Amino acid sequence: MMIKVGCCGFPVAMQKYVRTFSVVEVQKTFYRPPEPETAERWRTISGMEFEFTVKAFQVITHPPSSPTYRKAKLDINDGGFFRPIKAVFDAWDKTREIAKILNAKIVVFQTPKSFAESDENRRNIKEFFNSIERDFILCWEPRGWNEESIREICEKLDLVHVVDPFIGKSVYGQIRYFRLHGFNYRHKYSDGELEWLAEEVRKFRECYVMFNNVHMFDDAQRFQELLKLL
Repeated sequence: MMIKVGCCGFPVAMQKYVRTFSVVEVQKTFYRPPEPETAERWRTISGMEFEFTVKAFQVITHPPSSPTYRKAKLDINDGGFFRPIKAVFDAWDKTREIAKILNAKIVVFQTPKSFAESDENRRNIKEFFNSIERDFILCWEPRGWNEESIREICEKLDLVHVVDPFIGKSVYGQIRYFRLHGFNYRHKYSDGELEWLAEEVRKFRECYVMFNNVHMFDDAQRFQELLKLL
């Protein structure tokens, strides 16, 4: 059994973070992938034993109407929803380049609620994942899809189903990858909630537990210490 605990992004300075945890999910690759030289510097600072997972560039998953485009000041007017167009595949190439430099083994694709369960979106996601290189374990965090559809797509495309374990259950994957959003993002997990989580993740052979709430650094530390006691 291997349980890895970390945060979605660096809530503190990188040097402090890597002394505390063994894994981080990179968020900058979602908004706007960094330059290769920046990724190489991260790899050097963190040391080779530290693990990066990578969140895929939003041009793959989110449309230009998404507020996250404006936040990242992206001058791109096409893309999203895995559509088989140049902008989407170029975005994958950028994601893949940084993931390779970081020696990542996992890439996470998070889709917005607007990526609804439709025939067109089903076709696009299947064409996308059947077209790209399979250099990594590929993970998908859908929103609003029914469990049967998620399982069918993940089985056909060999995707790990990403979920918040307090909201739902993971229905497919060679590993388990949990992203904890804290119910309302500002939520601080209670001792009882973390104890429940510890019992859940111990059911799996390999599991990533990535906190993504305001109190992520503290909550992840408390959870990591709890696991040591069990």
